[in-house]
Formats: sequence, C-alpha cells, structure tokens
Amino acid sequence: MEAATSGTTTISSPVRIGDSPLQNALSTRTETVSTNRWAWVRTLSPLHWVLLVVLATIIIAAVFAGSVAPHDPKLNELRGRLLPPAWESGGSTDHLLGTDQLGRDVFSRIIYGARISLAIAVLGTLAGATFGALCGLVSGFRRGAIDEIVMLVVDAFMSLPFIIIALAVIAMLGSSFGVLIFLAALSGFTGYTRIARGLAMQVSNEQYILAAQSIGVSSTRVLLRHTLPNMLAPMIVLATMEMASIILLEASLSFLGFGIQPPTPSWGQMVSDGRQYLNDSWWVGVPPGVAIMVVAMCISLLGDWLRDLLDPTTKA
Repeated sequence: MEAATSGTTTISSPVRIGDSPLQNALSTRTETVSTNRWAWVRTLSPLHWVLLVVLATIIIAAVFAGSVAPHDPKLNELRGRLLPPAWESGGSTDHLLGTDQLGRDVFSRIIYGARISLAIAVLGTLAGATFGALCGLVSGFRRGAIDEIVMLVVDAFMSLPFIIIALAVIAMLGSSFGVLIFLAALSGFTGYTRIARGLAMQVSNEQYILAAQSIGVSSTRVLLRHTLPNMLAPMIVLATMEMASIILLEASLSFLGFGIQPPTPSWGQMVSDGRQYLNDSWWVGVPPGVAIMVVAMCISLLGDWLRDLLDPTTKA
C-alpha cells in the first residue's frame, strides 16, 4: 500500500499476527499449561517409577490372564503334585513357581488370583467412595437430624472390628463375589463419609455457594456441580489407601475360608492351603503371600505420593 505525502512515497509493512503481543502471550500461556500438565512426572522418584512398573505389570497380567497364564489354574494333575520351582532341583520351566498339593500350577493361580483381588478392590473402592461421598455431602450440607443419624451409623460401624461385621454378613448372605464387593464397599464408606461431611460443612458457607443458592439453584445441583468437585482430590487419595486395605481384607477372609470358594483361585486361599506345606513345599504358600505384600505396598506407597502431590498443605 502506498500513500503520497509531500511528494514522497511511504510503503507500510504488513502486520504479522504472530508477532503481536497478544499472540505471543497466548503462545506462552499455552506452553506453560502444557508444561504444567506434565509437572507431576518430575515428582516421581526412582522408587515410585519402579512401583508403577510393578503395579502396571500385575494389572496387565490380571486383565489378560487367559493369555498370560501358561496353565489352567483349576486343572488338577496329581502325578505332578508339589513339584518345586524351576530353579530348584527337580523343578521344570513348565511350572515356573512349581505346583501345589493338587498339581495345579502356582504361577497361573497367582495370575488368576490377581484378577479376583484387584476386581474386588477396584469395584469395592468405587462403590464405597460413591456411597460414602453422597452420605457425607447430604449430612454436611443439610445438617440437623439427617447429620445426626448418618454420623450415628458411621460411629457405630467404626466402634466394631470390621472383620466381625464381615463374618456376620457372610453368615447371613453367604460367600460370593457380589457379597465380597459389598463388604469391600462397606469397609471403607465411613472414611469417605467423614471427609465429605467435613468438606461440605466447610464450603457450605462459601460465597459462591451462597450466590448459587440466592439465584435459585437447586440443592442437588449445588451438591453435585459446586461442592463435589472441591473434594475429589482428598477422595482420590483416600481411595488409593482403601484399595490396599480391601486387598488385605479379601485375603484375610479367603484365608479364613469365607472368601472366594475353591476351585476359583484366591491369594488368601492359596496362603491358607500352603500352611501345612511350609516346611517341605514352601512354594505353595509363600509366592501368593509375597504377591499380597507387593501389591498392597505398591498401592500404599503410590497413595502417599499422590497425597503429597494433591495436598496443597504439603507443598512448599
């Protein structure tokens, strides 16, 4: 474009959008958000990376147990009973961790047992967190008689050893996969309820909650849209802690004979079966015990890392 001024010709250069301050600011902001999105990776120590790899390997093996396990976990081969692991004298690479008292492959049973334990832990945690969070939200937001009734039930549950409650429920309903998920949810709902109640009472007097109520927003929308998102971080941290407890609970019930019934493999049941063979055939009961310890430890330590990551009070 040319403009004639005092006999001279002036050529104005075109303006490039990419060089504008606004565009540069937006580009810098986008890069910052993208960087912050992966900032959590830098908080992982070498130990946490090892725990993540181990836990991910166990989860993948459990999900694809049908393809990973070398043998049918329910197949009895009495001629090959109590074979030692592959690295011991008399062992075979066909049975990496040996066989049990009925000739079943221990390694395959551990893989299938992981599917049971992890499924109960995940489903029980989701059910307990959902029920407990809703109870806590209603209790802390409504107050009054509802709050007193909910907290009375929570205190009653916490005053008794849960193993006693679990045995009573199994005596009435029997032992099945669904009952174990129900018990897993029941074991942890009190913690979710107390945390959700405390957070609901804390935010119920915040300005944005009062503003939403003043314009006629329904109580259900206030709870689910404005209150619940503010308690997701502590709920996620508590869920990781509860998953480890549920795995130990399922193993304890199976060890006592009240969990998953044979021939379906379960880690606690395998440890119970291996008690009488610890002196001569330790591989029957020790590997599933180690599996319980490793999974519970991985989840607990990763839960500690997640708590430090999401809790603003622990940040410098």
